[in-house]
Amino acid sequence: MKYVSTRGGMAAIPFSEILLEGLARDGGLAVPESIPQVSSEMLASWRSLSYAELAAKVLGLFITDIPEQDLAQLTGAAYNTRVFNNENIVPLKPLSNGITLVGLSEGPTLAFKDMAMQFLGQLFEYVLTRKNTTLNILGATSGDTGSAAEYALRGKKGVSVFMLSPAGRMSAFQRAQMFSLQDENIHNLSVHGVFDDCQDIVKALSGDLAFKEEFHLGAVNSINWARISAQVVYYFWAWLRATSTESQQVSFAVPSGNFGNILSGHIARSMGLPIRRLVLATNENNVLEEFFRTGVYSPRSAEQTYATSSPSMDISKASNFERFVYDLVGRDAGKVKALWESLERNGSFDLSELKPLFEEKFGFVGGQSSHADRLQTIKSVYEQDNILIDPHTADGVKVARQFTEEGIPMLVLETALPAKFTETIQEAIGQPAPVPEHLQDLASLPQKVTVMDCNTEHVRSYIQEHAQL
Repeated sequence: MKYVSTRGGMAAIPFSEILLEGLARDGGLAVPESIPQVSSEMLASWRSLSYAELAAKVLGLFITDIPEQDLAQLTGAAYNTRVFNNENIVPLKPLSNGITLVGLSEGPTLAFKDMAMQFLGQLFEYVLTRKNTTLNILGATSGDTGSAAEYALRGKKGVSVFMLSPAGRMSAFQRAQMFSLQDENIHNLSVHGVFDDCQDIVKALSGDLAFKEEFHLGAVNSINWARISAQVVYYFWAWLRATSTESQQVSFAVPSGNFGNILSGHIARSMGLPIRRLVLATNENNVLEEFFRTGVYSPRSAEQTYATSSPSMDISKASNFERFVYDLVGRDAGKVKALWESLERNGSFDLSELKPLFEEKFGFVGGQSSHADRLQTIKSVYEQDNILIDPHTADGVKVARQFTEEGIPMLVLETALPAKFTETIQEAIGQPAPVPEHLQDLASLPQKVTVMDCNTEHVRSYIQEHAQL
């Protein structure tokens, strides 16, 4: 399996090469040359596997330059009960009205990002050791990617992490999770701006090829294909547990900001997993919902991006969307390149002529949720099912309810545990969210963070001073 760029300017290279790259050198994103296919016989044979075993099988279709035995050891080290707080790793939790939660928040940082990041932590160390090199991870987070990356990579040999976050835009719990880490290889940079500003700095520095090469820059944001492929696994896991026959369809509802999580569902569906619909749920920052409704992609400026009570989705430029558009336009890299050049010039592009394909061919539908919807959904799920959900998951449940169908299980991907957003939980149900015992002292721990202006050169200087070479 080799990988190419969505913009056509990269020779086909193996998985281990794109693992350390992040953005492709032409500014595009790495995608497989072809999507591997699964048969009903393969699906049937996977029903009895543990999560770690299933991960080795699914990831083995994308990672052909790491021996099978080594890959199985890496997934075994990533997905076990020493790391995750549930023996199934990803439990399924039934709610009312034909909806089931896919429990992706049992990892060390209580968020779905742990699912991919724990594997990446193992993978980076393995590949860097084999190549006898170092890597400086540069990333941006709206809340959960940062802590998941830092917890997976803290203390890892040959890796440093430089994580940008928008000052004052994360919950207190999210800040404490990240900033309380004291490991020498972890650097938290709190930037005066919004998430999209942080992401712009990451893209600018990653696009400076001389700087990228000299300082061995890599990525763990969902622009990294390894994250996308690792997230594909739980779509298979959830489908295997929600069905009894190999042809049975399910739908997935996915809270979405950066389009990475639902893109993994799109990949799983393209591989042949029987997924009827991919239900995209946004908050008030509904650029993606607007695209699937109108066919026009029109990202908003930082000033037009709302600060909401589901802050990890306060994103107006979805980094992974380019990978879907690549498939939408028939994997034509020239068209993708032209569209992103047009986006740069005009601030939007119009693919409304392809709108019939969104649902008919690719299964995509969308909806949005407001603060009032969020509160009502958290309250109703708590009262009806005695389960507490976080605000992002509530966005997913709210939109999922619009698209449930008789005989088609509706699986909502859980985003995080509610403890991370206790202010909103208090507002919804009149009491704070319970905090897991091992994290109850988090807020009182000393914090290590560098606050800086939203300036690419300031970040560049910091990396120059602190990078592992």
